[in-house]
Formats: sequence, structure tokens, C-alpha cells
Amino acid sequence: MNLFKNIFGSNESESTNSKVNWRPLIDMGQLNEIINESTEKPVIIFKHSTRCGISRMTLKQFENEYDLNDLVMPYFLDLLQNRDISNEIAKRFGIEHQSPQLILIKNGEPIYNASHGDIYADDLKRYI
Repeated sequence: MNLFKNIFGSNESESTNSKVNWRPLIDMGQLNEIINESTEKPVIIFKHSTRCGISRMTLKQFENEYDLNDLVMPYFLDLLQNRDISNEIAKRFGIEHQSPQLILIKNGEPIYNASHGDIYADDLKRYI
């Protein structure tokens, strides 16, 4: 059974063994907090589908190259459990929904977003 979990993943939280200090994005009210927080420190939101192999591979790659804990506040959005929050992100920030997707917010505005195979921590550094 572990072979199938390793290949296809599982529905368990995938950010538990990460070097990224993810904050779970689970409440619509957090979006206002994120906007306010982004005036002090840039915020990233990683939108992830736990059932998608591409999303899983992208997340793992991003986490492996990530070294920005002191520079940004990272939020993790599980799309399967919180699709309404993802829809509100698209509406508020004018960014078409993608999965996986990484959005950088500074001073209440999205200044960078990437999806699928274009998500790299090194690319993100240029916009912080």
C-alpha cells in the first residue's frame, strides 16, 4: 500500500514534513489578515490540490528549494477543502484560478503569480 501512496500520494496533509513554515488558509476572514499582513512582510499563498500528481510534485519541488522563511509569510490552501477561499482569491486579486498556483502579495496587491511547472522559489526571490 505504501508504494501506491508514494506514487499517487494520499489525502493526508502534505505540508507536515516541510521546511516551509506553512500557515493553513482555512477561513475566508484570513484574506483580510493576509492583505494587512502583506504591508509589513510579503505573503505567499500556495494553492494545492491534494488529488493532483502535478500539484504534489510542484509542491515538493518548491519546498525542497525554499529558503525564504525570514522573508515571507507562507500560507497553504488545500483546494479540495477550501475551494470557496480559492474563488475569493481569484475575485479579490483578479487572478485566474490555477492549481497548483503560487501568489505573492505585497502591500495588499498581488505582484507575482505562477502556476504548474513555473513555480520556483528562486523565481519568487526576484519579487520580494
